[in-house]
Amino acid sequence: NLRTILDIPHKLNANAPAFLEVRGEVYMPRAVFGRLADAQKAAGQKVFKNPRNAAAGGLRQKDPAIAAQRELRIFCFNVQRVRGAAFTTHTDCLQALQQLGLCVIPGWCLCDTPTQAWEAVERIGAQRSCLPFDIDGAVIKINSLAQRAALGSTSKFPKWAAAFKYPPEERETTLLNVEIAVGRTGVLTPTAVLAPVLLAGSTVARATLHNQDMITEKDLRLGDTVVVRKAGDVIPEVVRAVAHAAGSVSYRLPSHCPSCGEAVTRDGAALRCFSDNCPAQLLRRLTHFCARGAMDIEGLSEAILQKLVDADLVRGVADLYRLAPAQIANLEKMGEKSAQNLVAAIATSKSREPARLLFALGIRFVGDDIAKLLMRAYASFDQLVWAAAQTNTIVCKNGREKVEYRLEKEVKGVGTVVAQSLQAYFANPAHLALVEELRALGLQLEGSAPAAQTGPLAGKTFVLTGTFPTMDRKEAAALIEAHGGKVSAGVSSKTTYVIAGEAAGSKLTKAQNLGVPVLTEEELLRVIKTCAQPPTIPEKID
Repeated sequence: NLRTILDIPHKLNANAPAFLEVRGEVYMPRAVFGRLADAQKAAGQKVFKNPRNAAAGGLRQKDPAIAAQRELRIFCFNVQRVRGAAFTTHTDCLQALQQLGLCVIPGWCLCDTPTQAWEAVERIGAQRSCLPFDIDGAVIKINSLAQRAALGSTSKFPKWAAAFKYPPEERETTLLNVEIAVGRTGVLTPTAVLAPVLLAGSTVARATLHNQDMITEKDLRLGDTVVVRKAGDVIPEVVRAVAHAAGSVSYRLPSHCPSCGEAVTRDGAALRCFSDNCPAQLLRRLTHFCARGAMDIEGLSEAILQKLVDADLVRGVADLYRLAPAQIANLEKMGEKSAQNLVAAIATSKSREPARLLFALGIRFVGDDIAKLLMRAYASFDQLVWAAAQTNTIVCKNGREKVEYRLEKEVKGVGTVVAQSLQAYFANPAHLALVEELRALGLQLEGSAPAAQTGPLAGKTFVLTGTFPTMDRKEAAALIEAHGGKVSAGVSSKTTYVIAGEAAGSKLTKAQNLGVPVLTEEELLRVIKTCAQPPTIPEKID
């Protein structure tokens, strides 16, 4: 994909050294991003949020022809290693890169004093909006390479450079309206509809308002003149109101769900609709149920699910397993073959392990990792439902009664919040009826949890980081768990091994600092296959 970037010559000129390694950053010009966004809108596709995401997506394309269409560019900013040439300063390096045909960022300058350096930072900041590409800061570096070597680096950053981040660009616009979306879990999320304004290289017409507390704190009203910016130069947000419209009143979220009309309930900072018959939640629940990490029903996209809901063929997840090919074939842009494939994919999902089904139900606070922990402790849905009914206990402390929520078995990683959520979910007769309905339809509600406690990786905790050659992280995690190991999200002194792939980040650094052994994917597979003892010395990476 990098070979499709015109700024990178396929061959350096005759003055090139014997070996040269340079560091640079790929970017997408603002004008190119604008054309790409317009094309995506015209095609009805999801539009990239910003040029940075679009550039990253372009580099990840499996087809170089698609990467070439993104018209990506690159700036080279550092010589990493060289043989056959000698440089004494950073300016020598930049000039040599230009002479070799590589592109370096324009506007760099050599400063003799701290005052000159700071003036340069401010000058670059003042030019931000005029540049044909996005920036969020400027870097000051020591010019002498010998001084750089003397100053050295920490494990995270060089001591010879400092980055200055500019404050997010702000613009004034008008708050035209507030739209309320109802999420999968029933949370009402307000979004500001704004008069379109050019901000940090793209047109902004919408911004999240989070919840009623934030709206009240900023005293936002319809018709207000407001200041907007992009948090982290990415996410549009309303900073404050500058002026209220005449006769305006503070905005209040509705007391009833805009989708089903049921009264909403305050839940922490959020307002939530708890109705199981809420249409807005139905599509999102179905989408979550069919997702790859849940029941993984291939071909059941959100668009097709919307058609099934609109045709009144599906009113809940159980209805998916009653669909006939003829019903699906009658839908727009669906044929007999597609309908048969879809029904076959739905039938295949019946054999998914209970932990996947538990996660797919969308119980609040029960993610995929928590679902696995629960189904290891309780090998069937029946046991889990029974345990959930036992969670509410009364503890007397200093003459006062206190309600505690805890499962009958102590499951590490599962605390009060999850226990309370499970109790509330399975206390609902409709949810119990759904479980029985899925059982009757042939879904797996019985597990074999004890098998995961044995194997070559039993008793060991793994952390995954980076990109692996032959599998993604979910596949690697499933492989480890199938052989008795446990996969954790963060590195600690209790971590047994870190499995590191390409572009491993801070987890690898922390593992090396803590002395946690680091394995490659190949070494992990060898351990599983031969039950050999992995190396105990952390792998050092330059």
